[in-house]
Amino acid sequence: MSSDTIANESDTFEIGETTVHRLGFGAMRLCGDEIIGPPEDEERAREMLRQAIDLGVDFVDTADSYGPGVSERLIGETIGDRDDVLVATKAGLLRNRSGEWIAHGDPDYVRNQVLASLDRLRTDTIDLYQFHRPDPDTPFEDSVQTFAELQDDGLVRSVGVSNVSVEQLETAREHVDVATVQNRYNVADRSNADVLEVCDEHDIGFIPWAPIDGDDLAEHGDRLDDVAENHDATRRQVALAWLLERSDVVLPIPGTSDPAHLESNLAASQVSLTDDEVQAITGAAD
Repeated sequence: MSSDTIANESDTFEIGETTVHRLGFGAMRLCGDEIIGPPEDEERAREMLRQAIDLGVDFVDTADSYGPGVSERLIGETIGDRDDVLVATKAGLLRNRSGEWIAHGDPDYVRNQVLASLDRLRTDTIDLYQFHRPDPDTPFEDSVQTFAELQDDGLVRSVGVSNVSVEQLETAREHVDVATVQNRYNVADRSNADVLEVCDEHDIGFIPWAPIDGDDLAEHGDRLDDVAENHDATRRQVALAWLLERSDVVLPIPGTSDPAHLESNLAASQVSLTDDEVQAITGAAD
């Protein structure tokens, strides 16, 4: 399929007061190895972002911990504060040179990080600010309340949470209007199906991270390949198409640093699975 025919044809979802296509772009892999430091070619990373926007992506997801700061900086330099692109970022994880991801939800730290993110993203208000991961050393309610206060202060338009249980999601909803949840979910890993069910019930956007993880896809590769053959598609495209069919609140954000993979991912929005195919894939992990 040539790039002239590729476009983001996924339907839409409202995050706060902003309508976006449900198939977005995850900007984690715009960084260096182990998601530490800058990429080898920063201009190539910027071109990836420009290409994504040109192909109809209007929802870009990042985090202050990607780099750290690198992904946000590149997005700010390339996209800036565009009205037609919703940029979501996160706070709540520390990084080190060993590549560890260390939960840190201290309210003062979050208040500091939002200022850094605003500066790197070159905006006055973050479109969607997500608590990256509950911190066992900080009361969950204290962290979430901080995000709610940032929204009240006008620094954040919408608030999301990530890597939460159903109980934590319900607790968060007592403190703030939760616009999105970002948890791991894909064809093979349905461990957060209960969280997705709550999101579906309350029209909360569900952003599955690792939506097309290669190891997970291999677990049901034969079934995916059978469906892919019917559509002249790839295994990964079918997995993304299935996520889009799974629920109207699902917002996949496949990430890549390869322009060809970007085009292939977006072409998944043009794959129309039959009800039987959706059911066959859905039943694969039952």
